[in-house]
Amino acid sequence: MRVLRFIAATILSAATQAARADDTEPAWRASALAMVPAGYVAGLAYRTEGATGYLAVYSAASNDPKTSASVFAARQTLVVTLTPDAARAVSAELKPRAEPDPDNDDGDFAKLHAELAAKRAGMPEGTEPCDLGAWSIDKDPNGLNVRAEPSVKGRVLGTLPPPYKLKLGGAENTPDGGWLTEFRIIGFRDGWFLIEGAKPPGKDYEDEKRYPRNAPKPYAGRGWVASNKVGANYANGYTRAGGLFQAPFVDAKWTPAQRELGGPIDGDGGPKRLLACSGFWGLVESHDNVRGWWRSLCSNQVTNCS
Repeated sequence: MRVLRFIAATILSAATQAARADDTEPAWRASALAMVPAGYVAGLAYRTEGATGYLAVYSAASNDPKTSASVFAARQTLVVTLTPDAARAVSAELKPRAEPDPDNDDGDFAKLHAELAAKRAGMPEGTEPCDLGAWSIDKDPNGLNVRAEPSVKGRVLGTLPPPYKLKLGGAENTPDGGWLTEFRIIGFRDGWFLIEGAKPPGKDYEDEKRYPRNAPKPYAGRGWVASNKVGANYANGYTRAGGLFQAPFVDAKWTPAQRELGGPIDGDGGPKRLLACSGFWGLVESHDNVRGWWRSLCSNQVTNCS
């Protein structure tokens, strides 16, 4: 059922993004930027009601993996008093933001994120709930350690195999670099991802009858892996393509970003680095060194995830 709700949410999101594609910023936003408090970054001016404007703002540290934003945290908005013609800002005050704006798609994902938030009780203290597909990029021949705690001192529960260069006499589908070990990211804390459900590398893409019984078997349980050993591909999260958001919300500041081989990022290829996560969002660094949030990451090694 959660998958069906995700599909429904993304369909609604696609319609919303299309409707907003031709939107222009209201005239008052430019003058309101000077009133944004220190430590915050302005996003969209998402509503104008008479002589009052509402400007999305997020912590300037939202895209820092050490202080990354959370989709589950309380949000704020800059409430702007406007001139009678709503052309310029007169004053502004930072206030709590009670609900997602009905004109953006955060509300479509609210129930999905609420379901993830409910799982926090079953996770180690301080863990940020996430739901993303990913893989190990560690080439250490001994494999990537999966630990009981998010620390290099944590007990090793098992390992994830390095890239597996399967040979089946030419009948294999193995990529040049070998099959990577895929898993689900279900949480994040202090530079570590909480994962589970690791699969034998390449098994989902090869002939099941010919897949070797002696192929490397990953630790499939729950445990922690270092974030710098994890990669993923962009998936279609039905947000604005071609760039990254400063915070994990569709009305946060948006910055263009590039794919590895050039061109705006989309549902093809992946980021240079995966840094953190929150809900269905991943904090990434693009190949042209833009750091920001992308909604939905996947671990498909054969085709794109659009």
